[in-house]
Amino acid sequence: MKCLCLVAFLAIAITQSYNDLGVEASSRDCFVSRKGVQFILNGKPFYANGFNAYWLTYEATDPATRFKITYAFQNATSHGLTVARTWGFRDGGYRALQTTPGSYDELTFQGLDFAIAEAKRLGIKMIITFVNNYSDFGGRKQYVDWARSQGQAVNSEDDFYTNPLVKQFYKNHVKTMVDRVNTFTKIAYKDEPTIMAWELMNEPQCKADPSGKTLTGWIGEMATYVKSLDSNHLLSTGLEGFYGDSSPQRKASLNPVAANVLGTDFIANHYLDAIDFASIHSYPDLWFPNLDETSRLDFLRNWLESHMEDAQNILKKPLLLGEFGKPSDTQGYTLAQRDAVFNATFDTIYASAERGGPVAGALFWHLISDGMNNFKDTLSIVLSDNTSTVEIIGQQSRKLGLIGARGKLKSQNQNLDRALM
Repeated sequence: MKCLCLVAFLAIAITQSYNDLGVEASSRDCFVSRKGVQFILNGKPFYANGFNAYWLTYEATDPATRFKITYAFQNATSHGLTVARTWGFRDGGYRALQTTPGSYDELTFQGLDFAIAEAKRLGIKMIITFVNNYSDFGGRKQYVDWARSQGQAVNSEDDFYTNPLVKQFYKNHVKTMVDRVNTFTKIAYKDEPTIMAWELMNEPQCKADPSGKTLTGWIGEMATYVKSLDSNHLLSTGLEGFYGDSSPQRKASLNPVAANVLGTDFIANHYLDAIDFASIHSYPDLWFPNLDETSRLDFLRNWLESHMEDAQNILKKPLLLGEFGKPSDTQGYTLAQRDAVFNATFDTIYASAERGGPVAGALFWHLISDGMNNFKDTLSIVLSDNTSTVEIIGQQSRKLGLIGARGKLKSQNQNLDRALM
């Protein structure tokens, strides 16, 4: 059932700690929905200024390291961050979630339970991804290997999208996820408002069919299946945002050359009714290593603005920048360069939000806590470091929060006007 967002005195008392953090107690009990090109929460526009933290389940599997999740979330809320994106998979290997098709490690699942429960307690919404395109943590390769071990004639990771047994493995995982009852909150995932959205895959690609038709067919089938099991939550693709044959001009002018063989199509992949919002990522340093810094920033702005325009005029859906960042191993890297990337990204998003546009926010890659050297990489950010980039992140949260508040006030005034007519 959809949330009615009624806050009782008992709920206020129970969630006093949320109020101390400046989070509306009712927000944790309401589903994020979509109206036109905007996300809506509690009757007002909702902006997803947030972060990626793919490691949450891994660290929460061991009760002795769960404090890292709490600490990361507390730092996030103190900087006004509203959404965490994380993996709902770990297929085979150490601390696997899914050990073999349909078999799950209960301790690892309880790690994901804890992460969701802690996000709920601290007022953070979550986007959870069902599977990885890459072999990291299993991914498509593991699914295909499992099928091969059961006698299936599969030759490529791209058989993930067409082999009936592999597709059934995926559907079984989706069903297990949405039907899971959290051992901490006692709420099924499909009924948990803390989960903002599901993603079908992290950065799906299909090189076997550069036209994008195979991937579009798979997205259509799986999106319809997810919605048949869970009508409460939003759903997106997890795409990087590369254009395909449905947008030849965009494909020629925006795609890095290597992206033209990945079998994705931003418009076709998101045009499906069961997909609620569009997903893009942005890594110009990785896509265009030979460009200078100014040219990369120009590309970043153009990349965002082009997708904004298409989300508004063609898809008529919200747009979320699901990953972005500035690698510290880029030649000549400075903190000022990272700040410039964050400023350019956030300024473009804020301008869209100010005019009621489709960009619903951005999630930087990626957040870690102090001492998490095993997850530290060239893109990781520790909020407690209090760098200039961290200050920029906090400023964006405050600015988007003010827009959301104005949206609620406008809605209330319109309702009052109608009542007086």
